[in-house]
Amino acid sequence: MSMRHTRKARRALAAVAIAGGLTLTVAGCGGSGDGKGKSSASSPAKPKTQSGDKTPESASPEATTTLAQVKSGDNITLTVTSAVRDTGGFVTVSGKVTNGSSKYWTPGSWAGDEQELANNSASMAGASLVDKNGKKKYLILRDTSGRCLCTKFIGPFKPGEERTYYAQFPAPPASAKTVEFQIADLPPANIDLSDGE
Repeated sequence: MSMRHTRKARRALAAVAIAGGLTLTVAGCGGSGDGKGKSSASSPAKPKTQSGDKTPESASPEATTTLAQVKSGDNITLTVTSAVRDTGGFVTVSGKVTNGSSKYWTPGSWAGDEQELANNSASMAGASLVDKNGKKKYLILRDTSGRCLCTKFIGPFKPGEERTYYAQFPAPPASAKTVEFQIADLPPANIDLSDGE
């Protein structure tokens, strides 16, 4: 008789455990579908999303390093945020250009004077790197059609507008740690080269 009661007790315990497990599974899947389960499930996610949104915004100014910044008489500011020497034998310089003036501005003269780059108007095609120690100037890379490996700006900059850019050059020798970045009539900017991964 005691064996029979033990079996019944085990079955009842197993049934309770299975029922409890199913109840937790159903509750975890969102509840009855009347929206209550949905809002309670999504409410913990909201603080994560909000804090996730705030963290990159507050971290973005710290994450962006300014290597150099130069300004023209027309209140155009060029900022260099990265100058990376890649394993492929070239250097990629990137950053942002800001129109701090109160009128529209087009970087027409930034394409440079080279005939081969004549079709690269309003671009970074006229940029160059100068290795003062090695006494060598590096012009922008271009493809076989004469298109520069750089940003081409579409349309004029509005007053206060900021846009990002990149420009690629042949890499100076590994001994050149600092170079001058120059474009158009802006003053030269001394930038430190870093090694890419």
